Amino acid sequence: MPSLRTALPMMLFLAMAALAEEPLDSASDYVSRGMRRFRENQIDESIRDFQRAAELEPRSAPHLWQLGISLYYAGEFEQGRRLFESHQRVNPHDVENAAWHFICMARSENLEAARKSLIEIDTARDVRVPMSEVYAFFAGRGSEVAILEAAKKSGTPRAQMYAHLYLGLYHEAAGKEDRAREHMRKAAAAKLRNHYMHDVAKVHLLQRNWDRSKPENSPEASCE
Repeated sequence: MPSLRTALPMMLFLAMAALAEEPLDSASDYVSRGMRRFRENQIDESIRDFQRAAELEPRSAPHLWQLGISLYYAGEFEQGRRLFESHQRVNPHDVENAAWHFICMARSENLEAARKSLIEIDTARDVRVPMSEVYAFFAGRGSEVAILEAAKKSGTPRAQMYAHLYLGLYHEAAGKEDRAREHMRKAAAAKLRNHYMHDVAKVHLLQRNWDRSKPENSPEASCE
């Protein structure tokens, strides 16, 4: 039988967990908590919060791109694809949305199917660097070099983060884990604060156990 000293911390933990699951006041509160939980690498919990937000405010459902990302990390690629298709109707010129839709398609089917189904975007409407280069690369018209050069020319940590994040996602979908890990580590290392997509890169490392350095005697260690 546990002593009072050992039982109290467990009782406190259970009480805090129960408090965390108490009903919140609004859909926006669930979205905020879902985003916090995602940042804390609590993928399933974040999905529940985002879905509860959609239940409370059905009109918000297509806007919940955060849910699509959480679904991706839960391995629910078909659900993620449908979410990004619905988001395209309310945010039609977002390259990131097209990229996540592409990645979900690539993981559930293959790169060729993803490229054929790439959501059409007017890239001139998404002025963030290097989004137009990312879109061209996913479409099979651009290059990795063009993405990196555009980000370097911009000279901003955000552009560098975007470049490495989407190259990491692409290479992972293509089965090139070494290159994906290299890019994702660079994305996570960007000098940014309070940026959700930067946090996505950090969570990606945790999800894949890429936050740990390879041992020196690992066969892959010399590739990095």
